[in-house]
Amino acid sequence: MNFQTSAGVANSGHRSRRLLTEILRSVSRSFYLSIRFLPGQLRDPIALAYLLARATDSVADTTGISGRVRIETLEMLSDAIQGKASRDVVVDLIASFIPLQVNNSERTLLESSPDCLDRLDQIDQADRNDIRIVLQKITRGQMLDLQRFDNPKEIRALGTAADLDEYTYLVAGCVGEFWTRLCFRHVRNFAILSEDEMLALGKRYGMALQLINVLRDAGSDLRAGRCYLPEYELNAAHVSASQILSEPEGFQLIYRAWLAKAKAGLECGIEYSRAIENRRVRAATVLPAVIGARTLSLLGNAGPAALQRTVKVPRSEVRRMILRLALTFASRKQIESIWNRATQE
Repeated sequence: MNFQTSAGVANSGHRSRRLLTEILRSVSRSFYLSIRFLPGQLRDPIALAYLLARATDSVADTTGISGRVRIETLEMLSDAIQGKASRDVVVDLIASFIPLQVNNSERTLLESSPDCLDRLDQIDQADRNDIRIVLQKITRGQMLDLQRFDNPKEIRALGTAADLDEYTYLVAGCVGEFWTRLCFRHVRNFAILSEDEMLALGKRYGMALQLINVLRDAGSDLRAGRCYLPEYELNAAHVSASQILSEPEGFQLIYRAWLAKAKAGLECGIEYSRAIENRRVRAATVLPAVIGARTLSLLGNAGPAALQRTVKVPRSEVRRMILRLALTFASRKQIESIWNRATQE
């Protein structure tokens, strides 16, 4: 290997480490905390898939560019991830999105998109195929979102519960399946349940985590013209999407029913986590469930006020959860204790 080749490998390695540490940490507090528990063979493909998903999400959320252009850019970025489009074209398309990012971390992430695509070419083929499958579903969900909510001046609601289930599956339920396939391939004696059983639980767990995001962000989404809770249910309660912010009390029965559905999905996540034999993977897997359970408790306690402010689990609480998991090596008994405390407070 000559000096130039060695330097190229070194630079590539440096860019990969920066992607999977600095940038990942800057764009996701909770996910970065989870991924630190994982063994190395899982950490890289899962982190890379997350960064690619966040990059497509940044494109979808850039409101300073028309919905049509965002959809076209997402299609091209998706083709590049699938290995069907020139990344040079993608770089040129994304260039117009970078200056419009209010958040510096999102701007840096989009600037690093070529490095993410390069890294995708370098990883194991089976992992690359799984990343491409999950990203294809995620970008499909993002494009559906842009098509459904194409006018921010008009509050629109999803039609039915099936539409909301489809959305939560495409942007997160499929991630539970992706995580499961990677773990069965890379982790010896991964779980005491079968792969099919874990895939089903992982799917419901991922959907629940996205549903929590929907419920937590319901107020800000309404102000942006989006209502993810079904119009069919709103009509049955004689509440329109445009009335929710001004008359939140009539919305509470529907909202609380979906809080309960999210909790049931998190219980699948706890069952999934308990089935995992590897303690490091178990800790990484269960952390979003206990943070999610605490978020649901905070949302329930806030009542209608949750539509007017951001509800988040304080960092100090998250650190205590992580410390308890680490000190007890994510024992199943400790998981039950943290879960019970998060759901009852």
